[in-house]
Order: sequence, then C-alpha cells, then structure tokens
Amino acid sequence: MSGTSSTNGMSDTTTTGRQWMRRRPRARWTDAPAPPAPRKCTDDVVVDCALYEDGVRQATLPLREAMKDARERPGSFVWIGLYQPDIEHLAEVADAFGLHPLAVEDAVKAHQRPKLEQYGDTLFLVLKTIVFVEHEKLTATSDVVDTGEILLFVGPDFVVAVRHGSAPGLGRVRKSLEGRPDVLAQGPAAVMHAIADQVVDDYLDVADAVELDVEQLEADVFSPGHGDDAERIYQLKRELIEFKRAVQPMARPLQRLAEEPLPFVSPEIARYLRDVADHLTQVRERLSGYSELVDGLLAANLSQLAVQQNVDMRRISAGAAILAIPTMIAGFYGMNFKHMPELRWLYGYPLMLGVTAVLSFTAYRAFRRFGWL
Repeated sequence: MSGTSSTNGMSDTTTTGRQWMRRRPRARWTDAPAPPAPRKCTDDVVVDCALYEDGVRQATLPLREAMKDARERPGSFVWIGLYQPDIEHLAEVADAFGLHPLAVEDAVKAHQRPKLEQYGDTLFLVLKTIVFVEHEKLTATSDVVDTGEILLFVGPDFVVAVRHGSAPGLGRVRKSLEGRPDVLAQGPAAVMHAIADQVVDDYLDVADAVELDVEQLEADVFSPGHGDDAERIYQLKRELIEFKRAVQPMARPLQRLAEEPLPFVSPEIARYLRDVADHLTQVRERLSGYSELVDGLLAANLSQLAVQQNVDMRRISAGAAILAIPTMIAGFYGMNFKHMPELRWLYGYPLMLGVTAVLSFTAYRAFRRFGWL
C-alpha cells in the first residue's frame, strides 16, 4: 500500500543504551523475496482482541475471526492489543489490514520518537509512555522515570495497539470506553483519542510525583546541615531530560491530529484531541520549570560549597594567626644569646606566659568580631 509520511520524516531509532542502530539497505519492492508465511499469534502476545459494533462489544474472538468479521460487518471494527510482538506475529495482522512494511518494522523494533504518519487510509501513531519509579528518597543512583511505547495502527475498521517496554496496559482504557457506547460508536478514532488522552494524563501524574522529588531536593539543599547534593541533583536532571525527550516530540503529532483533515477523524474527535494537546502543553511547561529549578539548585549547591570552603579557610587562617603569637614569643626565647631581657628575673617566665595569653586572646576576640571564628 502506498502512502505519504508526515513532515517529521523518518525518526531515528535509538537503543536503550543510546546507541544508534544502523538500518540495513532495503531491496526494491519488485526484487524483494516473498515474505515468510505468517505465524499464528500466541496468547502471550495477543492481550485482547474484540469486535465492536455500534459502540458495543460483540465478543472476544480469535484473531483471524475478529479480523474477518470486521471486514464483513459494516459499522463494526476490531480492536487488537499486542504486547512486544515479533515480525512473525505482526505479519498476520499486517497481511489482514494491509499495513505498510515501514510502519510494521517500526512497530517491531520500537525505540521510535513520537510521530504520526499516514499510509493511505491508515494512520500510524507512536506514543511514548512514562512510568514513575517508586523510591523512598532520591539518591545519586535512583531511577525516577521509566519509558515505554505504544504504537497504534488506526484504520476505518480496525485499531491495532502494540505495546513495548514498561508501557502500562490498556485494559483500563478499554473498560472505560466499553462503559460509554456513545463514544465508542464513533469508531477507531475514538479509541485513538482515548489512548492518547490516557498517555498524557499519565504524564501529568508522573509530573506531580517528580515535583515532590524536586521540592524535597530543594529543602535538602537549603537545609542548615546540608552536604554535597550535586550527584543527587545531577541524577534528577538526567531523569528530567529523559522525561522531556518523551514529551516534547508529542506536540507535533497531536497538533496534526487536532488540526489537519485526516481520514475517519471527525471534527468532534478533533476537538477532544485539542484538549489532549492542551494537557500536553501543561506538562511541557511544568517540565521546563522543573528543569530551570534543578539548574538553579545545582548552582546554589555549588555556591554553598564555595562559601563553606571560604568559611573553613577563614577559620584555619584565624587559628594559624592565633598560634603564631606564642610561636613567635617562644622563638625569641629559644635563641642562644647570653644577654636577654628578663632572662634571670624571677618573674620573667610567668610574665612571658601572661603576655602570650593576652595577645592570643586579643587576636581571638578580633577574629570573632570580624566573623572569622
């Protein structure tokens, strides 16, 4: 099936270790070998497969039967949920609905940037999911967020949702929609909106949890007995960058869904998608604020360390100056001269101790007055 891709172009595929994966050169379509026979999807890959007609779930059907009924019954569509399928599993679905090979390849490999592509009358939407990693206290090695992916193939009579990584299950979305037949009756576009809305709502929940970490870190940095929090701040900064990397590219696909005329996306669904885009804007603004605040905390922490070092140097210098007084006096009396003042006087030694004590105390009071001690 021929199609046109979005203006974003082909997104770069990244691995978890942030290494670029090289794409193998593809043969021309006319010279491509025949694809292997599709293998039947196993139960651990197919999470759910159901046929819907007029917004009502008809039955939970085997994959082949559900796809066949969706084609034969007007006004119905099939919603298939897959978890980390390989190319053989997805080939069966791709063959039934005519999914584009490039989109199928992306759905199998995952690690895509959020994007929207159109292949004929089929939309391919990539969503990045965020999960908050629970932890008692932020440390220099704490994981704060974990990312996953949901890749959606949306056509006139089908929705294929492919999940990868830590992407939450879509059971709650399916259950919510099944309780609203009037919404579900609007077809696959309603399912696409509901999934995108849930993903962005999860962003808001994770942003609330991250805000607590930022506030706790801020309190620690400005607490009287704080230490060096640079490693903790830097770790939180890294997690925020990962969060932003998932959220920022989502703006363009949602904007296209809400504003551009696309197949089977009704004006009513487009209005709902604009609301999702507004929520995404809120998340982006909050993340920008968190990032600036964390940058300020890092600068404040470094400044506090520099100030503390100056205070320590003052104290060391003041102590050295006080000790220099008895050292100087003892140095004079340690000289091997025969004729020295008060050398044979009975009260010479007590006088020397008294003068040393008075001068040292005077220096101590002076340093205390200047704030060095």
